[in-house]
Amino acid sequence: MRVVDPASTTVQRSEAWRLATGPRELAWRQSWTPYEQVSIHLKRAVVAAEDAGFTEHSGVEWDALEQAWERNQRAEAKPGRGTPKVVGGSTITQQLAKNLFLGGERSFLRKGQELALAYAMEALLGKRRILEIYLNSVEWGEGVFGAEAATRRYFRTGAASLGPQQAAQLAVMLPAPKRFEKRPGSPYVMGRAATMSARLGAVEVP
Repeated sequence: MRVVDPASTTVQRSEAWRLATGPRELAWRQSWTPYEQVSIHLKRAVVAAEDAGFTEHSGVEWDALEQAWERNQRAEAKPGRGTPKVVGGSTITQQLAKNLFLGGERSFLRKGQELALAYAMEALLGKRRILEIYLNSVEWGEGVFGAEAATRRYFRTGAASLGPQQAAQLAVMLPAPKRFEKRPGSPYVMGRAATMSARLGAVEVP
């Protein structure tokens, strides 16, 4: 993967199978865009939204993992709240490792594999390549993967042409793209995007 772009990820193949065997016709959007041709605003927005310490850590942020574990424990302990939302605390590198190789199951063994892969990817690929692969493979809606597909789906333009506000809107969608794709211009998305876009100039990217 240092020189060859991955054709698909485990998550993408699973999603493609789900769509292909579902009641609706398969709709799939994905197109690889080199790092240099992705808007700097989108790079900054994704890092700001998903992993603010991306350029500094070595693949894993243990403080974030500990905080996420504590929040999940508190949520599980509260009665009458139904199924609590699981907070992951994963870096961009961990998310990419999971999507490329592991899938979405949750267990201590899978988390251990994810951590080992994250460290290996940081050592072998480097920050710039990790972010490039992430931007080209992350999900932005049902059957929508990667920056180019997302920008054409939501803004009818290419990944190189995004401005700060548009980039921030896409970044805000990442935690729950299938929910936000139904209302990409909702007050919540637009409000968060406006706040984020004003701060993008200070975000470091590789």
